[in-house]
Amino acid sequence: MNLSEYAQYDGLGLAEIIRDREITPTEVAELFIKAVAKMNPQINSVIEVYDDALDIAKKALPGSGPFAGVPFMRKDLGASEGGRLQELGSRLFKGYIPEKDTFLMTRFKKAGLLTLGRSTVPELGISGQTETILQGITRNPWDLDRMAGGSSGGAAASVAAGIVPVAHASDGGGSIRIPASCCGLVGLNPSRGRISGGPDRQDSMFGLAREFIVSRSVRDTAAMLDAVHGAEVGDPFIIVQPIRSYFEELKTPAEKLRIAFTTDAWAPYPVDPEIQQAVEKVAAVCEEMGHSVESDSPKVNFEKVNSVVMNVFGLADAGLAKIAESMGRELSLDYLEPGTLKMIERAKELTIAEAMDSFEVMRQVRYIVGLFFRKYDLLITPSMSLLPQPHGIFSTKRDDLEPHEFWENDFRIFQHMGLFNVAGTPSVSLPLGQSKSGLPIGVQFAAPFGDEAALIRIAAAFEETMPWKDRIPPVHVGK
Repeated sequence: MNLSEYAQYDGLGLAEIIRDREITPTEVAELFIKAVAKMNPQINSVIEVYDDALDIAKKALPGSGPFAGVPFMRKDLGASEGGRLQELGSRLFKGYIPEKDTFLMTRFKKAGLLTLGRSTVPELGISGQTETILQGITRNPWDLDRMAGGSSGGAAASVAAGIVPVAHASDGGGSIRIPASCCGLVGLNPSRGRISGGPDRQDSMFGLAREFIVSRSVRDTAAMLDAVHGAEVGDPFIIVQPIRSYFEELKTPAEKLRIAFTTDAWAPYPVDPEIQQAVEKVAAVCEEMGHSVESDSPKVNFEKVNSVVMNVFGLADAGLAKIAESMGRELSLDYLEPGTLKMIERAKELTIAEAMDSFEVMRQVRYIVGLFFRKYDLLITPSMSLLPQPHGIFSTKRDDLEPHEFWENDFRIFQHMGLFNVAGTPSVSLPLGQSKSGLPIGVQFAAPFGDEAALIRIAAAFEETMPWKDRIPPVHVGK
């Protein structure tokens, strides 16, 4: 098998030919290593290929798990592997090695995935653009001068370029869906509590953040959700469990749904006309499928929602000074980027009353969004409000931006995402459009709390009706 053939498979397809012994896990791992060597000088999405990657593959058990033998990469924050580097895109954590696997990493391994390296992230996952002092700029395979998104930018660029079929990702304000939209992928952000973040971060960022993957196919997304969902000891709550496997939902006939859609801006910034047209086309296709469709969106104060996300990001990093001290380091420009340091300093100035008000706004948003989804089964919005932007605009390396300016820049491009992190509800970005300049356009579907099944069903329907499989970026392993 050559690299071009390797890159044609999604994760389940690769696992199938490994099970059928058409290729060994070791041979697939060798192809992964070759793919990194070919692509990484151009896109800079891989921080590390493990020195013992081939040894890991040799020990793989054929047929053990739905993704047995499939190469996989861990995002450099979130799920951790004991004894492996995890540096969070920051000089502050350079050389840091966690002691144990997280619950999610254990489930990835049980699914048969071979974690063979790490993908790039913005510092501490704060930015929607993956560009750091420590690791450099991660570039979009569709246009090397454009952002791959963040914070799962390295994961998305790697999948889009054909290095791996699926990769670990996480989302605290859009960090799965932003890069999925930028790179033309499927990016599902599950409901809060669907996937355990434990044992140490079971309700990460006060419930804003969840972890999962980015993928090329809906079936990989469904099968992976089957493999990794479910509560663990110490989780804050257990949400409603699915009535059937998510993989079964791929073939479950879609019921006639009540669908709302919007192309309106949710911030004082306009939505690109090409993105508006993509959303309108998707809404029209939903009507052709027989669904009931109308223009509507939740009536919330989106400015407050954005402020809450900014506050919670800052509060989540409030303990960094203690961590830095334990490593003999300090919170300074020697270890943190200017934008990151300013945001941490801003968070220190928040009063207890301001912090408590942020949590109350989160509660109010959950209520309002919950009521909205009593009226509708799905909501369609833009994934991003602008096409992938040039490098440097949203980077925390910039020292000329104050925290509010940085966040305003960030929210200008993904203003439709943070609401669902605050509400805890699931949403998915699907690659259903393409700009005149050839850049991917993601369209976002959101569903009621706990109803990932509805998103899998609608995603499968659109993968068949408006397929994206044959769209390959100019910078790709197979070219």
